[in-house]
Order: sequence, then C-alpha cells, then structure tokens
Amino acid sequence: MADFPIVVGINRTQDGSIAVAVGESGMYSLQKERISRRKHHWGRLGDLPDRYLPAMPLLKEPVDLVVEGYSSDTEIEHAPAYQEEVRETLGLKDGAPIVLVSHHLSHLYSAFYPSPFEEAAGLVIDAQGSHVRDFTEDVPLPPGTDGDLLEVASFYRCRRGRLECLAKQLWDGDWARPAGLGCFYALLTKMLWPEGEGNEGKVMGLAPFGDPGALGLPGLDVHGHEVHIPDAWLETFRHRDAFVYEPGGEEFRRAANLAAAGQRAFEEALNRVVAWLHAETGLDALAFAGGTALNCSANGRLIRESPFREVFIPPSPHDGGTAVGCALYGLIACLGVDSGFRWTDDFLGPDPDEADIEAAVRALPAGLYAEQPADLVGELATLLDSGRVIGLHQGRSESGPRALGNRSILGDPRSPDMQDYINFQVKGREWFRPLAPLVLAEHAEQIFEVDRPAPFMQYAAAVRPEHRDRLPGITHVDGTARLQTVTRATTPFLHALLSRWHERTGTPVLINTSLNGPGEPLTETPEHSIQTLAATGMHALAMPPYLIRKREEPPLPGEPA
Repeated sequence: MADFPIVVGINRTQDGSIAVAVGESGMYSLQKERISRRKHHWGRLGDLPDRYLPAMPLLKEPVDLVVEGYSSDTEIEHAPAYQEEVRETLGLKDGAPIVLVSHHLSHLYSAFYPSPFEEAAGLVIDAQGSHVRDFTEDVPLPPGTDGDLLEVASFYRCRRGRLECLAKQLWDGDWARPAGLGCFYALLTKMLWPEGEGNEGKVMGLAPFGDPGALGLPGLDVHGHEVHIPDAWLETFRHRDAFVYEPGGEEFRRAANLAAAGQRAFEEALNRVVAWLHAETGLDALAFAGGTALNCSANGRLIRESPFREVFIPPSPHDGGTAVGCALYGLIACLGVDSGFRWTDDFLGPDPDEADIEAAVRALPAGLYAEQPADLVGELATLLDSGRVIGLHQGRSESGPRALGNRSILGDPRSPDMQDYINFQVKGREWFRPLAPLVLAEHAEQIFEVDRPAPFMQYAAAVRPEHRDRLPGITHVDGTARLQTVTRATTPFLHALLSRWHERTGTPVLINTSLNGPGEPLTETPEHSIQTLAATGMHALAMPPYLIRKREEPPLPGEPA
C-alpha cells in the first residue's frame, strides 16, 4: 500500500494519454500512440483497462484522485461511461473523487507548475479547446456569453498557489469563419497535406524553401489578444487542391511559397499577442503551451525577439501533455499538495524492466544478432564514424513527441548523404525534412547562435556560418537547426557518447531523430525498437548493455544500393 498520494490524470481527446503523479515530485506519463502504434491516437473507452493498465504498473496501486481532461470533441458526452470504467478498473480509495478539468487549464498546469518560475505569464494557444459551458476556471467573460463558444487562446498571470485568467479568445466553431492562430495553422496544414493528422511540423520544415511574399498574402489581423484571419487568406483556403504538396516542380514551389507565407504570418502574429501579454502582466517570464508551442521556428523568434527574458515550453506542450496537467491539477488544486515536479527531463515513461530486454534479445528475429561490447560507447562512436546509422533504446521513454536520447536514431552530421539516407531509407518521409542535432551543452554556443540551454529540442537557432558546410546533416536550408543540448546530469549515456565522439572526430554534434519507422510514433518497448531495426535501413541498435546488428547490412549512406 502506497503511503503517498497517487493522482491519475487522463487526456480523453486527441493524442490520448495518461499520467500518474506519485507523491510530491514523482511523475509518469505515457501516450496511447506508443502502445497502439497509431500516431495521434485519440482517447476512447477501453483505453484504461486495455492499453494503460498493462503498461503502467503504478495504476495497480490505490489511487487518491482521478482527473480527466476533455476538449470540444464529442468524447465529453461519454464522461459517465468513462467514469464508470475508472471505478471498475482502478483501485480507488474510499471517497476518491473523479473530477474534470477544462482543456486550456490542463495545458496551463502542464506548463507553469513544472517550470522553474515562481511567477510568470501563461499562454495557451491551440486550434480549439473546451466550450465555455465546460470551463472549470474563473474567466472574465461578459454576462450571457454563449456557452457553445470555444476557447482558442488563453492568457494568464501565474503565481504558485494562484492562477488568474486575464482573457480568452473565443470562437463559434464555424470553419467558414475560423479565428485564432491554431485554426489558421490547422487550415494552412490541410492545404498542403489534406490527409492525416499531425502534419504541422512538415509545414514548418517546408517554409524555408519558399518565398513568403510570392503569393502577396497579408499578415494576420491582431487586435490585442485576438487574432483573426483576413479575407485574402480565407479565399486562398477555399482553393483546396491548388497547393497540395508534391516533391518537385512547380507544385513544390507553390506549396513552399504558401508554407513560407503562412509561417511568417503565424510568427509575426504570435509575437504581437506575446507582446500584448507582456504589457498586461509586466512579468519577465513566460510559460507557453498548446499545440502551437510545437512550432520551433516561431519559438526561436519568440525567444530572440519577445520582451520576455525567460521562456519555458514543456516538452509535451500539445494535447498529449495535458495528462500531466490533469495530474498536477489534481495534486495541487484538489489535494492541496505543493508539487515539486519540475520538467528537467522528459523521460516520464514506465520504468524499464531488464527482464523485458533480455526476453526481446533472446527472441531476436532471423537476420539480427546481439553482442555485449566491453566498451559500448567506444563501439558506437566507431560505428557512427564509419557512416552507420544507429538506434538507441534505453531507460524510460520520452513523454513528448521528440526523441531526446532514450528512443533516438543517431548519425554523423558531417556526412552530406546522411539526411537523404535517414529520410528515405529509415524514416520513409519527404526529402526536405530536416534532422536535429545533439550537442554537448558546454560547446553549444560555439556551434549555434544560442544563449540558453535547449534540453527539449523546442526552438530553432542559427548554425554559426563557419560550421554550416561541415555539418550538412543538421543544417537546414535557412541555416538553422532544432538543437538539443546534452548534459551529464540528465542524459549520462548520451553525454558519454557525445564526449567520445568529440574526442574521436573533433565535433561535439551528432544527428538525432526519433526512433520509429515510416508513419509510426516513437518506439516504446524493446520489441518495437528491434522491429524498427529489422524493417528499416538502420545498421544497428544499441540497447545497453547490448548492441544488436544485422548479419547482412544495408549499404552505407552514399553507397549504391
């Protein structure tokens, strides 16, 4: 029996997820997609007993409180059935309540309370959150405000123990009259990639290939904290087939020009509403969450140009991170516990079981074999220097969408062929997609134009001009990179590997991209990572203490197939 509080937070909407707050500072979180292997998998009935309970042993402990988060989709209509499922599945303590928290408030709890700040402005922007009628926070709205309206942006003054909502932008949900930055970027993305969810990152990567002025499209209309979409953009969005992405030719140029115009309009509007929030609060720090906070190019400008001196963006700012926000809301607002959890790293997945690794290695498919090098770090540095692409599976998985060293694919950033090889032979994705760098924190300012840590790969920064030609694998067409700074304290194995690599090659940088195959989410289990090795052009997989290799290796990058 646990003698500390256990609070379960569950996100029931897009990017379904669960989190478990353990005592004052422990936190576990897992997204549904990591188990189901379906990206952006929505929350549904059955998730708790069928997906989460088998994967998270802590859920078998007595639970003090459950907090559920919903958005504006129809899942909230099934809240009674969800709550019955909770009672049937979890061991709730006598009198343990099940409470609801509205969408933007769960985002805010995921950003401010795990931040390093005692006081900060809070900002949440996404495509759409909860209906006014479902708000669980005090909001300064005029009497008689329509309960069917939706939150699309929320602005706060935050102090530990007190959160004050200053304003919200609301929208009626009519996509013929969209409003807000989240709606704008969602529509922009659908113009370029009409099918599927979660393609916003592709727009961000494509934009530097285009001319933002080529189409003559204006900036967005910004009035205080509200953003509206001009008629010229709405008319463009009506031409649904005119800008669909193609990999080359005139179609590519049109798509890139639209992405460039949209990215510029988004960045400039974001900076203006952030400036409004700074003027309203007079504070030096900002905590920013919501799906739009995944836009690394915009975040880079925000950090460089906004009046806020410090900016914190959680590694899971999207809906998948709201489960953490739900759990913290329960711990802090409902139980009155002063949470000590800080998002210093993003390794919140279930504790690894060595028996699972041993079993997966014993069951390796034909064509793979495992060895235990006496010096695994040295062996990996040698393989990387030979041009091989290596997966790394270790420890607890990342909770957010970006690989930060526990479910990563690594490569040599000096190789001019590495980006194409990883994009085509491993990831199975578009040629223009950039790859991110890992860099030893103590060398980051020598290679990149940065003045602060970047542990979560959340903002783009310029690669210093003298390093661009020798690091083609991580330098995007606009001269930027979405870096991750690596320290011994948070990622000791990764720091040791980078240090050995630096000693061997003279560069403190490696390529890092997420460990997954085409169209898949990050791997979670040893079996997932081994399957990814077997099914893609990766050459090896490090799963300490094991190194798993192929009996017949694929060609190296740049070699003929």
